[in-house]
Parts: sequence; C-alpha cells; structure tokens
Amino acid sequence: MSNEVILRDAPRTVLPPEGGKPKAKGKSWTSFLKLAPGLILLGIVFGVPLAWLLRMSFNAALPGGLIQEGVSLNSYSTFFEASFNLELIWRTLGLGVVVTAGAFLLGYPLALFLLRTQSRFKSLLLVLALAPLLTSAVVRTFGWMAILGDRGIVNSALTGMGLISEPLKLANNELGVAISLTEILMPYMILTVATGSSRLNDAVLEASATLGGNAVRTFFRIILPLTLPGILTGCLLVFVLTISSFVTPALVGGGRVFLLATEIYDQAVQSLNWPLGSAISFILIALFAGVLVGYQRLMARLDWNRS
Repeated sequence: MSNEVILRDAPRTVLPPEGGKPKAKGKSWTSFLKLAPGLILLGIVFGVPLAWLLRMSFNAALPGGLIQEGVSLNSYSTFFEASFNLELIWRTLGLGVVVTAGAFLLGYPLALFLLRTQSRFKSLLLVLALAPLLTSAVVRTFGWMAILGDRGIVNSALTGMGLISEPLKLANNELGVAISLTEILMPYMILTVATGSSRLNDAVLEASATLGGNAVRTFFRIILPLTLPGILTGCLLVFVLTISSFVTPALVGGGRVFLLATEIYDQAVQSLNWPLGSAISFILIALFAGVLVGYQRLMARLDWNRS
C-alpha cells in the first residue's frame, strides 16, 4: 500500500485556531451576564452622580446662587485663569507628597516589624497598629487640634520644661495639617505594606545570609524589592486620600489652609457656585486619574523586570 493511500485514509485532526482553544459559543455572553449586576450597581452608585456632576460643571452660575442651564466651559476657564487656583493645585499635590513620605518613613518600619516578629502578641500588636481606623477621622482630627494648639499638650510640655518661651505655631497652618494627616493615614500604609509583602519569608532571608549578605545588602537587594508592590500601593492610597481630604485641613488648618477639597466646599456651600465647584471636582478627579496611570505603569514595569 502506497504512502498516498495511508495519508488519505488516516483520520484528520482539526487544529484549533491561533490563540489557543476555540471559544465556546455563548461563553462571552455568559461572562457578561455574570458581571451585569455589579456593573449596573456601579453605574447607579458612581456613574449617575458623576454624570450629573459633569453636566453641572458645564452650566453657568448666575448671581444669587442661580444656575443657567447650558453647555459652557466658563467654569473651567475661570478656574485656570486665576493664579490662586493654580497655587491650590501645587499646594494640594505638595501636601500629598509630604504626607505620603511621612507615612512611609514612619509606617514602613512598623509594617516590617509586624511582618517579621515572632512574638506571641503579634496579633495584638497588629490590632493596635490598625485600631485608629476604627475611630472616626473627625474624632482624631479634634484630638490633634487639642495636641497641636497654642495651649495644647506639646506646647504646654515644652513651655513647662523651659525649652520655649512662646508657643510653637503647630496649628492653623500646613505643618499641623501635614502632621495630623500623617498620623491619620499611616495605618493604611502599614496595612498595605504588611499584606502586600507575602513573598518575604524566612527562606529568602536565610538564603541571603547563607550567601554572605549583610543586613544592609539584604535590605536593599531582598527586602525592599519584595515589599515594593506593597509600598507603591500604600503610597497610592495615602496620596489619594490626602489630596481629597477635607475635614482635617478645614479643622486643623483653621480656615487658613486652602486646598482643592476646601475650595470645592467653599464654592458649593458658601458661594453657591455649583458649576465651579463641580468643575474643580472633575479637575481633582483628573489628578486622581493621572496618579493611577503612573501607578499602573510603575507596577507594569516592576512585573516586567521580575519576568
């Protein structure tokens, strides 16, 4: 029997198309239907209010708090034409950087300690580190007002010890706001670093010690790279919460610290200029989007370097 007959009579194997296994019919629709309830809920809870806010930003504000329906970029142009508003953007971003750096410098060592400790009280220590999250930010803000005030605990203690003759200006300024927000948001940094560093274990550290790595080299070559995803996530969370915070800057700042969030409140509640307040809100959302894009690129580069 010739080879042609053998090849002709042999059973044919149908190869799947390029890209892997052929998709089953209706599978995509099934996946969409599973996601539909969550997508609808997100659209109602987040999409509708944002759409209404976006529409409001294109209206025109009239004297007396009246609003003229229409499509106009007057609110956006009014915001960017004022140099004071541009300073608000830089001041808000600067405060976010300072608070994020402070939360990292104070929270990262605590997170590593909680992650590496072998104490039987480890669970209790973790609860104590995250306990401030169980207290309202308003309550903690009032606590910092009592601590940083001219007659607060810090100034009273320093005056009583004779170290200062006049109270330090720790409140009603950006310094007090930065100190307060650093403490208030530091638990988020601790939580994200501790939960995002699962790849750091005893085996890796023992391997580094076996190969002759000292404490400094082990930290920069092993510990820091393995905890970097948690660090980036914690910095993102703290930065976003800082630039969007209103209560702490308004109370600790004493009405003297002007940020984007406080300006939104002033325009919407005090000046009754809802279109301008809505426009500032979307400018703040644009800053969020820019930070998220940068975060995703850093994470993608980090994953690429690992691979």
